[in-house]
Amino acid sequence: MNDASSLLSISAFARTVGLTPSALRFYDDCGVLRPARVDEATGYRHYGTDQQQRAIMLRTLRRAGLPLPEVVEALDGTAEDTRHLLRAHLDRIRQESTAARAAVEDLLRTLPEPAAEVTLGGAELASAIRQVVPAAGTDPAYPQLTHVLIELDEAEVRLVATDRYRLALRVLEPARTGGCARVLVPGMEVQELGRWVMAQPEVVFEFGEAETTVRAGAQARSLRATQDTFPAYREILDGLPPRPHRVIVDRTRLREALPAEAGRVVLSVAEQRLLVDDGAALPATCLGSAPRIAFDPAVLGPALEASVGPDVLLEIGEPFEPVVVRSADQGSFTVLVMPVELPG
Repeated sequence: MNDASSLLSISAFARTVGLTPSALRFYDDCGVLRPARVDEATGYRHYGTDQQQRAIMLRTLRRAGLPLPEVVEALDGTAEDTRHLLRAHLDRIRQESTAARAAVEDLLRTLPEPAAEVTLGGAELASAIRQVVPAAGTDPAYPQLTHVLIELDEAEVRLVATDRYRLALRVLEPARTGGCARVLVPGMEVQELGRWVMAQPEVVFEFGEAETTVRAGAQARSLRATQDTFPAYREILDGLPPRPHRVIVDRTRLREALPAEAGRVVLSVAEQRLLVDDGAALPATCLGSAPRIAFDPAVLGPALEASVGPDVLLEIGEPFEPVVVRSADQGSFTVLVMPVELPG
């Protein structure tokens, strides 16, 4: 029993247990949670502190979606009865959720997809095209590799190209975006687009079911986009093993030190120097004892040219693993370069 001094008004009790006064009146009328005392003169309801646990459990059961009759069973039954009732309710929720998800997915498949759209700065897009397109292949035996992948999601735009010996990725943060899209566009066509967008302050990509259009003011260009398959580049990047060796070197000096004619160049590290074919010794910051590693200059050279800034970072693993080429001045651009067999 609660004496009058320990009783709480309906408003105070409601705040304590997380229910509204109107909900408490409703549960009183339903006989689920009666007040400890009702003032005969005013009709005001008062609740005891020993009713708080029941009120909180009532609130929790209702939040879990139990019908009121089952709530009463849970409140007044044994612990085992309540446990059985809650497990049955949980099974019912799972079945209803599965059915609802299937119905929504069926409906979504019947609706036409909205056209995805993204707005990019013209100069930034032109820069990304200049960096990525050189990595696109030219071998007709691999037609999908002669294309550039343009991928849009809710947060960013990705341009990706690969010829099996290198993979170039540039990530752009659009000014405005809506929807998701993924198309392949021939590398030569993307290169022409880069020359056009360079003079545009802003361009809008519209990804439709039939075609992809690039607009700049009143001007527009259509791209021969396809939905063909493209290498799973995300899995390739995510699957790279840790690269414990890092070399930071002057980008221009390394590019100039590469032989123009040789089909292979060997890089090695010695006392904070990057040795090129055991000849030119370039000042470098070397973290870890990187192994000797060989490249085709025709593959490594364009990767260095496409980078931005005075320095380049080489992330090196084993001699047969791809090397990650990054630029401190533009972290959104990454190139993977496959090494070649070491001499001997």
